[in-house]
Amino acid sequence: MPRTPAARPTGLRGRRPRTTQALATATLFTLLLAACGSGTEEIPEDTRAADLGREDVVSAVHEESAISAALPAKLRESGVLRIGSGIGVPPVAFSPEDGGPPRGVDIDVSEAVARVLGLKVERKHVSGASLITGLNAGRYELGTANLAVTEERKQVLDFVLYVTDGTGFAVRDDSELKKVDDLGQLCGLRVGTGTGTTFEADLEAASKECAADDKEPIEISTYPDAAAHFLALRQGRVDVLMTTASVLRYAATQQSDLRYLNEIERKNVGLAVKKGSPLAEPLKEAVNQLIEDGTYAKILKKWQLEPAAIEKSVVNPPAQP
Repeated sequence: MPRTPAARPTGLRGRRPRTTQALATATLFTLLLAACGSGTEEIPEDTRAADLGREDVVSAVHEESAISAALPAKLRESGVLRIGSGIGVPPVAFSPEDGGPPRGVDIDVSEAVARVLGLKVERKHVSGASLITGLNAGRYELGTANLAVTEERKQVLDFVLYVTDGTGFAVRDDSELKKVDDLGQLCGLRVGTGTGTTFEADLEAASKECAADDKEPIEISTYPDAAAHFLALRQGRVDVLMTTASVLRYAATQQSDLRYLNEIERKNVGLAVKKGSPLAEPLKEAVNQLIEDGTYAKILKKWQLEPAAIEKSVVNPPAQP
């Protein structure tokens, strides 16, 4: 809170950059669909309480003219920031059970940034493929989908750093597993993860290493959405879940039978804009303003994402913090 073998959502490495922008863009169609905690995943029942994330920590944010003055003239004149957002599971971005507007850290951060820039938000819920094409076609100025920054993605998009995230592990509360430092510890276990993701690819590679070391292979089960992940764990069909750390950490606070273990491979996560967009620098300054005035800390606290905090935003950070 966003995966295919080409790149990981928040916190997972990508392949080498393609030789043409067209190929890189085509690859990113699936990368954005897989962005950590975003896309079209169904929200687990236990995390869909109507009052989840109602606290208002954004409305007091006001325009900073020194920052908004640097906006592209056309955007400043329109007064509207068009955002394409992947909506998936808490705490990244999700549709509440009461039918209200989407909530989540991506929603709050992008809304607060728009307020610093003196812009009103016009948000559209989009899939990964629609997001990348929409940004490149100018249908959206900003994209949010909990996107990990990878060198491959930077070939076709620019990113403004706003949080970090990683690969996480969770088990049932009665599990004897305490921590996963490397995937070799999963030899002989049943592991649930997302269908067609690099989590799956990494598990397959680790399973081969298990066999090469004369250990039992990893029994990998893949699921199309978050609800299926959690159900499989509850029913004892898998021993451990491996997916986005922020999603698992938050889910463990909402589901009494779920225990979050730890994370590995933490990565930088960014707000996405079209490659070369003049909006990138004002966005960066807006995020840094939120950090300075304390709004940023309030947003992360609201979503129990304090470990995801950054000290300073930059444009196109390295893949790893």
